[in-house]
Amino acid sequence: MKVFITGASSGIGLALAEHYAQRGAVLGLVARRSAALQTFAQRFRSVSICCYSVDVRDAAALDDAASNFIATHGVPDIVIANAGVSKGVATGHGDLAAFREVMDINCFGMAATFEPFAAHMAEARHGTLVGIASVAGVRGLPGSGAYSASKAAALTYLESLRVEMRPLGVAVVTIAPGYIRTPMTAHNPYPMPFLMDADRFAAKAAHAIERKARFAVFPWPMRIVAMLLRLLPRGLYDAVFEKAPRKPRQSAS
Repeated sequence: MKVFITGASSGIGLALAEHYAQRGAVLGLVARRSAALQTFAQRFRSVSICCYSVDVRDAAALDDAASNFIATHGVPDIVIANAGVSKGVATGHGDLAAFREVMDINCFGMAATFEPFAAHMAEARHGTLVGIASVAGVRGLPGSGAYSASKAAALTYLESLRVEMRPLGVAVVTIAPGYIRTPMTAHNPYPMPFLMDADRFAAKAAHAIERKARFAVFPWPMRIVAMLLRLLPRGLYDAVFEKAPRKPRQSAS
């Protein structure tokens, strides 16, 4: 099995990389932090691992990484667009740069990850494209407008892509995590119901990918929470969340 993963240096991406490495998969790992990727490769010396120090906002660099991986190992069986950031933002307070960063990494970076592989997979009529979205994309969370918007965009993009790629023999899997224990959630100043360890999430996500599930939420109770949130009338939603704790501004956590 050949697996290409972005955002592989920490959190969910690292847990997924560990899961597949333990099963002997050939890995292509992308992250901005080269040292973290090299440390991972040293831990799994018996596994074939290609490391690429790339920012997913750089489509040309991603294309080069993809071309190198394909030339070395062939077209991957699974491509996981996982790279993501979360920053607290507030409109009217000078946070546009942070807003753009979140949108570019979480949404554009996903499309840029799939772009170099999609045609090759379609030609082979084989492969799975996986997008890591979020339950946070179901409703707009106060203080997390950029993150919620980016994940809502990811959810709809992945749905469009799934329908487009299905006749071409390529599966598209949307994984929507709830609260997962990672550096990104470590400093959230609010309760995180059903918090799940990253390694447990990775095992469940990998199983969903293996069976080519169209859409999966982990931990599973968050799917019920998401459904209920979607059904809340706007007035009630506003009243409930108006005073909810918010992620600190300009803080990637």
